[in-house]
Amino acid sequence: MFVASAASLRQNSLTDCKQTNVCVRSPLMLIGKACRFGGRFRCGVLRPLACLFTAPSNMAKSKFEYVRNFETDDTCLRNCYIVVRLDGRNFHKFAEQHEFTKPNDNRALGLMSQSARSVMEQLEDIVIAYGQSDEFSFVFKRTSTWFKRRASKLMTHVASQFSSSYVFYWKEFFGEQPLLYPPGFDGRVVLYPSNHNLRDYLSWRQADCHINNLYNTVFWTLVQKGGLTTAQAEDRLKGTLASDKNEILFSEFDINYNTEPALHRKGTTLIWEKRDETVLKRIKLLNEEEKDVAVTRSRRGVQAHHCDIIGEQFWEEHPDVLEDDNC
Repeated sequence: MFVASAASLRQNSLTDCKQTNVCVRSPLMLIGKACRFGGRFRCGVLRPLACLFTAPSNMAKSKFEYVRNFETDDTCLRNCYIVVRLDGRNFHKFAEQHEFTKPNDNRALGLMSQSARSVMEQLEDIVIAYGQSDEFSFVFKRTSTWFKRRASKLMTHVASQFSSSYVFYWKEFFGEQPLLYPPGFDGRVVLYPSNHNLRDYLSWRQADCHINNLYNTVFWTLVQKGGLTTAQAEDRLKGTLASDKNEILFSEFDINYNTEPALHRKGTTLIWEKRDETVLKRIKLLNEEEKDVAVTRSRRGVQAHHCDIIGEQFWEEHPDVLEDDNC
């Protein structure tokens, strides 16, 4: 009895077991009936063991495969920034049931930013993300080829990573306060062909942050410090302009809105940045003594900014965020 080489077995896939007297070992295996039954040999087909787990190419198709023709081609247009925006689903109810602080809960805002950071670290083609309240927008660079630029793949990956991160990091921000039920986030995909269009989009979201936060700040100040009911506060603010709201805060409650935390007024902008960090490294000297030496190295990571992104200063300080419009 002998063991045949893999090469010889491949050359003679159909072998008379009686003539060759082959004992098959992994990774080759005899397909069919066993070699010996009651002293008689039977023929079998010798194939690699991997064939047991993979279907031949001519067997992959079936009469049901036509259903793939119903799939919609959702490939995003080339040379466009891909923006995936997530919004919390029914977050007013979620905030009430989890007793979020009004008008801004720093725990909830920190959790949103941490979840967004997790998304960026998983999808490094995201060049910038902006968030406020219960929403976050993620901008993929124009040259990105992630998931073959399929909108459904990009949106679902961002939404699932963000949602799972929100649950995963909950205790880090809310401690022992229980998460009563899992949150939900809906998403959409929008394409912007130029830097100008993209900046206008981000400016729109930050302007929305300012409008909403100013209203909420005045509203809850009237309720918490002014003694009004929510209905009375709503009536008081009907038809008021931004200047009127600022005046109410300053004249009645001695609050200067411009000194409120930038996190609340400006939202959170996440970008990739390289920053130097110094660590101690132990080295061995010539006399075989060991010594701790400070070593500085540069690391790329996601950094948060709470600043104006409507004006020029932010973009001048971070010119590498946007790609050349001539690409």
